[in-house]
Amino acid sequence: MDQFYTAIENLTAYPWIEPGLHVLGLVLAALLSNFIVKKLLLRGLNRVLRRTPFREGSDWRKHGVIPRLANVIPALVISGGIVMVPGIPDNVTTIILNVTNAFIILTLALAIGAALAVADAVYHRRPQARLKPIKGYLQVLKIAIYGIATILIVSTLVDRSPVILLSGLGAMAAVLILVFQDTLLSLVAGVQISATDMVRVGDWIEMPDLNVDGDVIEISLHTVRVQNWDKTITTIPIRKLVTESVKNWRGMTEAGGRRICRSVSLDQNSVRFLTDDEITRLSRMRLLQAYMAGKKAELDEWNSALAADGAQASDTRRLTNLGTFRAYLCAYLKAQTNISQDMTLLVRQKEPGPRGIPLQVYCFTSTTAWAEYEGIQSDIFDHILAILDEFDLSVFQEIGSSDFRSTDARFLQRAA
Repeated sequence: MDQFYTAIENLTAYPWIEPGLHVLGLVLAALLSNFIVKKLLLRGLNRVLRRTPFREGSDWRKHGVIPRLANVIPALVISGGIVMVPGIPDNVTTIILNVTNAFIILTLALAIGAALAVADAVYHRRPQARLKPIKGYLQVLKIAIYGIATILIVSTLVDRSPVILLSGLGAMAAVLILVFQDTLLSLVAGVQISATDMVRVGDWIEMPDLNVDGDVIEISLHTVRVQNWDKTITTIPIRKLVTESVKNWRGMTEAGGRRICRSVSLDQNSVRFLTDDEITRLSRMRLLQAYMAGKKAELDEWNSALAADGAQASDTRRLTNLGTFRAYLCAYLKAQTNISQDMTLLVRQKEPGPRGIPLQVYCFTSTTAWAEYEGIQSDIFDHILAILDEFDLSVFQEIGSSDFRSTDARFLQRAA
């Protein structure tokens, strides 16, 4: 009993002991509540989430939505208990309340921002997500939430109404427009891109001025990230997609065929009329049988009419090796299963020049895969170069040093 009275006398002699004990108890209660919430409630919530559609992935844990919300509980304990602590000056109580309330506002704003990040991650699980990305809009929403939270935090710390702070923003509107100029322009560009469906995630785009050539992997508020074919990543301002020229290959992918447009140059001196023996030999080729039969009937009718009029032999029409080769090549392309027959298919001559006659193949493959496309294109031109001898045609090729050496060697052999 004497010890009890002694303790009472000590409390009376040292008045700060009692509020100190209350504060210590309040801190312990806050720590205990933090432990209970994070160790018990969070574990239970995680088990519940595993039974929901959010069980796939670790978005909630990665972005820390629930732990951020759990930080509100200790702050609520402190703000609710500090007013019951005796002996603390009112101004100190007010400061602690303002700080804890500002902390709660900050925590809630961060939790909402993390929840928006989770919403974006969940949205991207949908197959249609790449058609309409929402990351830019969520970033604008985050900026708005953080701006509102900043105003509320400042007003809470200075213990003033947020209306007073908002009234002062009117005079700062011009400054804010300058500060957030890039954000506003990027937002408008993002809306235009989304509304016109100009670019999607996964599209292959080309921007030669910026050395961009690859797939779009991310569209955000300010930037667009493109992974080039050399596996480098280029980050470009989203405004560039609206203000500069962009080549989008999506149309090729949706059409299901990729264009082949390549020429082989033929020596003009190798072009001539076919002889009767060559016509007979080429008529036995399976791909030329229909063409040769139809062409023979057409020419016989034309030449018969000319002969009746007494025309010269030079006026008659005859088959050429180049024209027959073009017909063969068209038939060859139409017989290939990896060449689309529903799209444009033609073999044409381009204007002759000092480097021969360009013979152009214009068609579309039935696949858009890069490796398969290159293989199909290479096979076609391998066959063209190998079959030219059957038509007595030769490829034009500029003279190189090896040609001069072979010519000199033949000249020396003849001289010897």
